[in-house]
Formats: sequence, structure tokens, C-alpha cells
Amino acid sequence: MYCRFRAMKAIFVTSNENKLREAREILGIWLESASLDLPEPQAVSIADVAVEKARAARAALRDPPHPVLVEDSGLVLEAWNGLPGALTKWFLLSVGNEGLLEMLSSFGDRSARAVCALAVAFPDAPAKVFLGEVPGHVVSAPRGESGFGWDPIFAPENPGGETYAELGARKNEDSHRARAFRAARATLLEG
Repeated sequence: MYCRFRAMKAIFVTSNENKLREAREILGIWLESASLDLPEPQAVSIADVAVEKARAARAALRDPPHPVLVEDSGLVLEAWNGLPGALTKWFLLSVGNEGLLEMLSSFGDRSARAVCALAVAFPDAPAKVFLGEVPGHVVSAPRGESGFGWDPIFAPENPGGETYAELGARKNEDSHRARAFRAARATLLEG
């Protein structure tokens, strides 16, 4: 099934099967996955959270000889000065997409950015961060059936105005995650 992937070993720390599948498809390399119960740094900066979790993951995995990847992503709302940012997961667990839409309804500015920070921690080196950002806006009601998380409420700048959830598999062509993982690809292949 995965014969199209290039042979190299890296460990992607995630318990999210959707993120793992997307990462494998985007990178074109096989990633092992590790589900770790890491402390969740409390910061608005998505990059800071990814780096801290990458350090913790390397330590928890007992400093493996392979790169360790940790991804953090979030929705950055301009009307809310960058919130929820790295706190998006926790925010949505509390209020859901509908709650976010209701809270945003009194704001005129619905512009947003989908941001992904991929921290790659190599042995004996500081973690490198690769960022992917996609500008867009938050729609007024959830749309689409595919994807996960906030995919039904975020529409990247595209001619059709579709949300990530409406784009389906086309999302991976130019998503925030795709941009971050593609930025890291050459570094990963160099090893």
C-alpha cells in the first residue's frame, strides 16, 4: 500500500490518525507514529508549542537516532489578535465550531489564518521549525463533510470559496500542514 513512499525513518508524534495520514501523503515518506502523553505547553505561539513538545518527545522516546516530528496547528483569528492560535484544540473542545461561530458573529472581521508549525528534532541538534500558513476566513456556518476539527468553518483563499471540509482530498495540495511538511521535506531527506 505504501510502496510509493521513500525509505527513511522518522517518528511522527501524534495520536491523530488523520494528521498521520496527511503527513505521509504530503511528505511521500513513511513515518512511524508514536502516541505519547506529553505535557501541553500553554502558549499562544504555535511554533513555541511545537518546539517544546518536540523536546519533550525526544526525551520520552529516549533520544532515538531518527528525527522526531511534532506538529501543532491552529486557527489564528485577526479579530481576536491571534487567538485561539495554539489553544485552538482546547478552545474547540470547550465550545465547538458552532460556539466559535457564535462568539465571532459580533465581529465584522472574519479573516483568519490556518497555521501549522512542524518541529523536527534531530539527534544532538536543536529542533528546527517549519511553518505553513494559509490566509482565509471563517465562514458563517459549517460546510462540508470531510476533514476534521475546524475544517468545516475555515475557507482558505480560493476561487470557489470552499472550506477545507468541502475541498476533501484537495486540501492536502496546499493546506497549512502541506506547506509546513513540504518546507521540511528536503531537510528530512538529507537526514
